Amino acid sequence: MTETETETIHLLDYGAGNVRSVRNAIRYLNYNVVDITKPSEIDQSVKKLVFPGVGNFASAMKFLNEKGFAEPLKAYIKADR
Repeated sequence: MTETETETIHLLDYGAGNVRSVRNAIRYLNYNVVDITKPSEIDQSVKKLVFPGVGNFASAMKFLNEKGFAEPLKAYIKADR
């Protein structure tokens, strides 16, 4: 990557956590931010993924399972990206 290129960070926006603040912090650090809003967007192009927390694991997992994010996230993690 050259000095003129900006690295991209993908941000999981699954309706929980303070995504706006996380997005602003990532931009402040001069990264491009691409929001992930659908499970199908977690693909091979995603190299760095930020997954904001909500402080309640059980409710977050319930939501991720209901919206279809759990399996793509497991595959992403298993691929060690």
